[in-house]
Amino acid sequence: MDSLLVTSIPSKKRNMLRLTAKATQFGHKTFTSWLIESAGTVPIKRRKDSADGTADNSDAMLKLVEALEVGDAVCLFPEGMSRYHPMIAPLKTGVARLVSDVLTRNRDKPDFEISVLTCSVTYMHRQHFRSDVLVTFHPPMKFRVKEHPELIAPVDYDHIRQLTARMHHVISSGTIDSPTWDLIRTAKLAARIYAPLGTRMSLGDYVRGIRSFLDAFKLAESTGVESETKSDDDDEHLEDIHELIRLRNDLKAYQDQLAHWGIKDDRIRRPLPRHTIFSRMIIRFAWSMALFTISLPGLLLWLPIFATTFYAVHNFKKTGPIFDTWDEIAQYKLIYGLLSGLLVWFTAVLFTWPIAPFSFVLVPAFMWMTLRWFEDAVSAFRAFTALFRLLRVGKPALRSMHNKRNDLHSRVMNLAHSIGLPEDPESHFTEAGGREKGRIKGPWDSTRRYFSIRRRRKRDWNETLRLYDKVDYPDEG
Repeated sequence: MDSLLVTSIPSKKRNMLRLTAKATQFGHKTFTSWLIESAGTVPIKRRKDSADGTADNSDAMLKLVEALEVGDAVCLFPEGMSRYHPMIAPLKTGVARLVSDVLTRNRDKPDFEISVLTCSVTYMHRQHFRSDVLVTFHPPMKFRVKEHPELIAPVDYDHIRQLTARMHHVISSGTIDSPTWDLIRTAKLAARIYAPLGTRMSLGDYVRGIRSFLDAFKLAESTGVESETKSDDDDEHLEDIHELIRLRNDLKAYQDQLAHWGIKDDRIRRPLPRHTIFSRMIIRFAWSMALFTISLPGLLLWLPIFATTFYAVHNFKKTGPIFDTWDEIAQYKLIYGLLSGLLVWFTAVLFTWPIAPFSFVLVPAFMWMTLRWFEDAVSAFRAFTALFRLLRVGKPALRSMHNKRNDLHSRVMNLAHSIGLPEDPESHFTEAGGREKGRIKGPWDSTRRYFSIRRRRKRDWNETLRLYDKVDYPDEG
C-alpha cells in the first residue's frame, strides 16, 4: 500500500511524504526495520500491541503536526490495519483529530489552510500476482482556521466523528464496498454482461461500472426486507425492488453454473461451432507452448527470486496471525524480491564478464520480457483449457444457457439504463476520453498495446496470472 501511494503522488506536487507504520515494526536489527526508520516513517502505537491495552501517540502526533506545518505530506491509513474484507472498516478518528490539532496550533492565522486528500484503493484480486489495482484520488477536502472554528480546541467530539464519517463516505464512494463477497461477485458478472469481454475501457471505467450495479443490488437488499410495511402507493417501487432481487438471484445461479463448467460468460454470449473450437484449441496450445519454451531460460533467472521471497514470507507468516501480518508480508516480498533480483542480475553479469556492458542491460531486459511472455503463455493455456471444457458441455445445455444469457442481458441493460450507464458501452468507452486514461484508438492500437513491452493490455480486468479464471472470493467467514 505504501509503495502504491508513494508512486501515485507526483513528487512535484508535494514536499516529503511522511509515512506511518505500526510501532512493532521499529527497533529490530533487520534490513526492513532499518529501511522503514531511514525513510522517516513515524511509528504509531496500537492498543492491542501493549500489555496494558493503552497507547500514547502524543509524540507521533506532534511529529505529524510539525511535518504538515512545514508543507510535508502525511500518509495515514484510517482503517488502522490491512484487511481483506468486502466492506470498509469503520474509520479511526486519527485523521480528523490531526486536522483539529493543526488548525488549533495555527488559530492565530485566519488564512492557514490544511488539505486532506482522500483516496480509495480497489484491488481486483489482491492476493494474486499480476492482478490489477486502481488508486482513485478524490477532490481535496480543505480546512481553514476562519472557516472551520468548530475544529479548533476546545472541540466537541461530535464534529470529529462527523468529519470522520464524511471521509468514510468519500472513500467508500471510490471503491467496491459491499456487505458480502457474494454481492461483489454478482455485480462483477452484471458488469461483464453489460460491457462484454473485449470492450475497450479503462480500469477506472470498469470499477465504476461494477460499483453502479453493486449500489443497485445493495439498495434492493436493504429495502426488500421492508416490503411488508409499505403502502399500496409503493407497489410500483416494490415491484422494481423485487425485480432487482430476482435479477440478482438469477445472475448468481448463472455464475454458479459457469464456475461449475469452468468457462466464461463470453463463451455463452458467442457460441462457437465444434470445428472452430478445435482449431482455436490447436492455435492456443501451440502458442502457449511456444511462449513457455522461450520463457524457460528467463524463468531459471527468476527461480532464485521466487524461492527466496517464498521462503522469507513462509517463515514470517509463523510470527503472528495472518490478518495482522499483511503489511509486513508485502514489505518482505518487495525487499527480498528486490535484493535477490539484484543478486541474480550482478551474478549473471559476472558470468558474462567479457560482454559485461551488454549483459548489464540485456539481463534485466530479458527477465522483464520473460515475465511478459510467461503472462501471455498462461493466458493462452487458460484459453485452451476453457475451450476444452466447452467441448465437454453438451449442445442442449449450451443452448439453454445461451437463452438464459439473452434474458439476463436484456434485464441487465434495462437496469443499466435506469441507473444512468451509457446505452452502448462498447462504442461509448472506445470513443470517450483519450490515451491518458488508458483507452485505445482503433484495432491497430488495440493489437499494439496487447503485445506492449511495457504492460500487457488485458481484455478482462478480472484476469490474474492463473491457469483458471478467477471469479470467486473467500468464504464469508
